Amino acid sequence: MANRPALPTSEGGEVYVTSKTSDSFSFLDVLHANQFKGEFVEPQHAEQVEENFYRGAPPNWLNFYISEQAVSDGTATPFIKRDGYETLKEQIHLRRKGPGTSTIKLFHQQGCGGTTLAMQVLWDLRKTFRCAVLTGSTLDITKVAQDVVSLFTAGSHGLQNTVLLLLNDEFILEILQDRIMEEIAEQDIDIDVPVVILLNCVRSSDGIIHQKEHFYELRQKFKRKMRKSIILKKSLSAREQADFDMKKEELGRRFGDRCKQFHGFNILQSNFSQAYIRKACATFEHIKRTNKPLKTQLAAFLCLLNAYAPGSYLLESQCLDFLRHEDEDDFTLEDQMQPFSHMIITFQQDGRSEKKVCMAHNMIAQYCTELLANAGVTRSDTTRNFLNSFCRGYVPPCLLGFIKDMLTKREITVIEDPTDGIKEKKEKFSRLIQDITKRDDDKKEGKHQSLSVLKVASKKFDDNPLFPQTLARFYYIELEDYNEAEIWAKKAKQRAPWSSYVADTLGQVHKNHLKNLKVSAKPREILQLAQKGMEAFEDEERLAENEHMKGKQGDGNIKVLRALNTRGQFCYLEVCSLLYDHLIRHDELWKQVLTKTVSLDSVRKSLRDEKLFRFKELINSLRDLVEKRFEFFDNFLTYSYSVVKKEDPAYISRKTIECYKKYVGDAEPNDQLQKAFHKLKQKLAVTSPGVLSCLERCTRSDTKDIAVRWKEICQHKYSTRHALLNYILANIMLINMKETPSSSDYQSSFTEKMPLAPEMQPEFHMLALLLCWPTDGEDKLTFDLHHLIKNILQSYEQEYKSLFQSRYLRPLFFLGPGQGLNRFVHRRNLEILWTQDALKASNTNWRNDDIFRDPTVQGKLLRVKGVVRNYRLYATFGGTEIKLDVNRKDSLWKSGHVFFYLGFTISGPVAYSVHRRTEGKKIKLLKFFPLTN
Repeated sequence: MANRPALPTSEGGEVYVTSKTSDSFSFLDVLHANQFKGEFVEPQHAEQVEENFYRGAPPNWLNFYISEQAVSDGTATPFIKRDGYETLKEQIHLRRKGPGTSTIKLFHQQGCGGTTLAMQVLWDLRKTFRCAVLTGSTLDITKVAQDVVSLFTAGSHGLQNTVLLLLNDEFILEILQDRIMEEIAEQDIDIDVPVVILLNCVRSSDGIIHQKEHFYELRQKFKRKMRKSIILKKSLSAREQADFDMKKEELGRRFGDRCKQFHGFNILQSNFSQAYIRKACATFEHIKRTNKPLKTQLAAFLCLLNAYAPGSYLLESQCLDFLRHEDEDDFTLEDQMQPFSHMIITFQQDGRSEKKVCMAHNMIAQYCTELLANAGVTRSDTTRNFLNSFCRGYVPPCLLGFIKDMLTKREITVIEDPTDGIKEKKEKFSRLIQDITKRDDDKKEGKHQSLSVLKVASKKFDDNPLFPQTLARFYYIELEDYNEAEIWAKKAKQRAPWSSYVADTLGQVHKNHLKNLKVSAKPREILQLAQKGMEAFEDEERLAENEHMKGKQGDGNIKVLRALNTRGQFCYLEVCSLLYDHLIRHDELWKQVLTKTVSLDSVRKSLRDEKLFRFKELINSLRDLVEKRFEFFDNFLTYSYSVVKKEDPAYISRKTIECYKKYVGDAEPNDQLQKAFHKLKQKLAVTSPGVLSCLERCTRSDTKDIAVRWKEICQHKYSTRHALLNYILANIMLINMKETPSSSDYQSSFTEKMPLAPEMQPEFHMLALLLCWPTDGEDKLTFDLHHLIKNILQSYEQEYKSLFQSRYLRPLFFLGPGQGLNRFVHRRNLEILWTQDALKASNTNWRNDDIFRDPTVQGKLLRVKGVVRNYRLYATFGGTEIKLDVNRKDSLWKSGHVFFYLGFTISGPVAYSVHRRTEGKKIKLLKFFPLTN
């Protein structure tokens, strides 16, 4: 009888768990410390599992158990350890020291053994960590976090142990990390060891692998022990080659001639040799286009699937149903698929699931697909036949997913941009559609075939929006047929009327049509098309807002990550920019109309088109609508950046600024106050985010002028508090540029108006915090810090929290040495020190705290004392203890005394780079931070 499932404890022991506990993990496949112990594995079954693996089936836990037993019996050599194995294990062990959650990524090319390596490491560490694989949906972050914490504490709170969790493909690791620590705090769990180490196994393209290698070599100069990622390439080192050669000899002795069909193993052992692939695929060299038997068609289907949808398979029952038309019911699938059987794998991942069928290796699938295409069995014919054969009635969700990947998933490639350097770019269409389109013999026919395939898919899956959406994109990108593109974009929208991402396609059709309009187009044609584009993108904005609000449910915790789709607003500005260019090209007089220097009515006769009157409302509102959207992006990008993607593309800021400047124009108003505002708009500093961005886009001279303009406005009889706010912020910018501020009486002018009303905007409360923050030696506070922090947080929640809920808040200032406002170091100054390049875009990843390792950055900041209690950070300022938010929640995993750097975001003060205090270490500290005994 098998033992009860056991999990390791942090002390090196084991704790047994009930089957109820094991079954409670909705999203995790848990690997137990005593997996298979006490179970009898039939020798015949064990041999079949092992043979399947060497032939090319995905690994399962039994493979590692069988290998381990064979080694202990002296009947086999150990499982081959790839070059990344020891490094990966070492990096995982380094993370046992903390923080509370940590990550490491394993980047690998398809078919080179990345998943096998990751699972091998988990198997070998199953008695040290609580190992598991994430198997459920990655959208329900709260449930995943709860499962992880349950596994961490399983058995008893006193016997907890670190979870080692394997996640396949990309995942929003930072948000999951934060949610796990929030779950620990909510359950009030005391921890002495890290909660989880996330091992993210990411399948990547060749270009991205080379990019990662390049960046790693650059980082080697820092000589850090801790690495963020490991790279597994599609090539063997001399040591690996020797190990594979030795294992080949052993397999030859054990399995005889059968090992000739161990394609999964042999491809690696041959160092991914094309000669081996050609030899293995020789059967396909004589396929003819006509009169193909069903087994040949099925082989072609499997090749196509595995070549273009990594990890794809068909169910054995589906394959047998397809072959039954040839009345061979009595034969196994392997018998019926001769002479292709040696290239096809049938496997079962666990005893409960159906048997799956796939090609032995993706390189075989790709080569056979190419051979078939050369023989006249085209990719388009094979795809259509596959859809018609396997998608007649009910289609299993997994198969639909593979088909969507084949036809609609666009790969990420790496390109070298002259201005932005190396960057990642998404292809226009899926790899299969691109390969069908670029037929060497006839590109026009290739495009026709791509359309045909997508139309068959759209008809088969008549409720799925992705296929008509891709058709619409194909029509406007490849064929520039905007009428057909519009028809298919509307069909896609009918299938998913709630989706902003589907709605975007209709706007893109109109935008690209406008972009490619002939020079001879009349103003009313230009305006009509622009109006259609703007209406489509306004609809997308509305849908995006609805989607974003649904990202928070119930108790307010993130359950489904929904980043705000801002493409509608951005593309609206692109349409406005195109409209401006087209109309100005037609007649320079349009520049005055669009910048509202003159009214449309006053120049309609000069424009020689009386029918323009019906566009009067649109034209009159354009400048205001452009300004509104520009200010949205200025807020959005100044105060936050994306956690879903590594950074917001640089072109968003660049293009929104270009459009805004067009509609602001050069003509100055006569009124002195309006003239000052116009100058500020031209310098992009008419709002607080604009002023706070001066270090990134203004010269010293411009910033001085901005301060002067705001001072003028402050002195006007109709001045508002906003003017004083922006005037003071402009002076802080000058201080950070090492310039003398234009006046010294501004601080008292602002503090005289305090306390601020709680409903005032966060920018006011942030400035109040900066002005009132205690200075060196100040024992008693003039203002209540608790109250000031509470006010900015409440104001932020009302004004911005919903907008930024799935984004990371950028720090705006940091506390440095000095007095008054001289103490506050702008984020941009630290980024320049970190990158050693004042011209480099500000895409620093503030979330990971790496920037604070730089001694030059540390030299600009004051290190603050604090204490962690119950997963919260406290520090004493001016004799008052304050609870602070932290940049990384996983830094609060242990109670005790800490050091940190103090920063300020638009939501209030935040502690960065929280580290344990060590005795005897001399560090520059503020006098009013007394040591806590």
